[in-house]
Amino acid sequence: MFAPRTIPWPLVALFTAGYLAPYLLPTTVGRLDSGLPLTATQAGSVGSALLLSSASAGFLLAARVERIGARRLARAGLTLAAVGYATAALSGAVPLVVAGAMAGGFGSGTVTAVAVTGVAAHPDPHRVSTAGLLSVSGLAGAVYLTVPHLGPGHGQPLAAIALTALAVWPFTGRLPDRAATPHPATEGGRLPHLRYGLALVLAMPCWSLIQNALWGVSGRIGLVQAHLTEAVVGVVFAVALGAGLLGVLGAGAVGPRLGKALPVGGGSVLIAVFLVLSASATDLVSFAVGEIAWNLVYPVVLSYLIGLAASLDPRGRWAVLIGSASSLGTAAGPLSGSVLSAQAGFPVMGMVLAAVLLVVTVPITAVALGMSRRALPVVEIPVETSAAVAPLARDTTTAA
Repeated sequence: MFAPRTIPWPLVALFTAGYLAPYLLPTTVGRLDSGLPLTATQAGSVGSALLLSSASAGFLLAARVERIGARRLARAGLTLAAVGYATAALSGAVPLVVAGAMAGGFGSGTVTAVAVTGVAAHPDPHRVSTAGLLSVSGLAGAVYLTVPHLGPGHGQPLAAIALTALAVWPFTGRLPDRAATPHPATEGGRLPHLRYGLALVLAMPCWSLIQNALWGVSGRIGLVQAHLTEAVVGVVFAVALGAGLLGVLGAGAVGPRLGKALPVGGGSVLIAVFLVLSASATDLVSFAVGEIAWNLVYPVVLSYLIGLAASLDPRGRWAVLIGSASSLGTAAGPLSGSVLSAQAGFPVMGMVLAAVLLVVTVPITAVALGMSRRALPVVEIPVETSAAVAPLARDTTTAA
């Protein structure tokens, strides 16, 4: 479908549309809390429902993308995302907002399933996932910088996701309407590397829950504990997302030279440290340092995990299943962070999450070591790609 040495921009566009909702989680949840008659815990529950709906789409479609056809499925997902998020953005009734968010989440999950399946089939999946992370990080950073200036209300971040789905639609014309011939190694339908795949399916929900438990309440940490304004918090998030852009570019430049285990295991340990720092922030400096450092490392580790999942099966089935399992953790993250911080406070929440992350790091590092003989493809971001994301790095910033 795409030449080995070129970046498949339709997949990158779908990757961006599918992943934008989780990236905008803090501002989405925060504005649900302030713009609607919801408590912080209820707003976190709506965010969790959105992401749970997204995860369910991945599980349902993991083995069906080829059968249905990438173009048809991508267009259905983008349509559902646009309609669902637009409904949630324009409605002031809580039931309609919840229903629209869940419909949009299912659309996002559908789009993500198509994107991840295509990434896994590409000769250089790590390179493509790196480009996708750069794109979604830059766009999310732009939204974080813009939303505080658009007035109060819950609709702005949801509208941004809906508009992104509409903008990505033209890229679907370059997707195949039917699948290519199945890969010979997986023609019989059996999932390869069963032990490694199951280990990641079981570990990734916890890994993602931890990241998004913090990310889902980061806005409240800045507003409530660090006593910052929404505009200042938005700038910190934008700068943090910009640091993530740099991290992803670094991961793309280094590629497989550090292997899989060091970026995955060592990076997760660093995330645990920065997670504690961010959760205990009481002023602008500590909040900014924690969020920026965490966001610098998180997308690097995520890019290697996506590449690791893609390397398990060239048809992308493990990648979709692992991604959907990860989305389950992502879905539970906002509610878990809200409940834990409400009961024990932000600093204790950070220490608990960091301790669990260190435990979860063991099995995912073991998988990375076990797959070390299947080297990740070298990721070389072309000069023109770096030039294209440079303005984003200046005007926006990086990921959750």
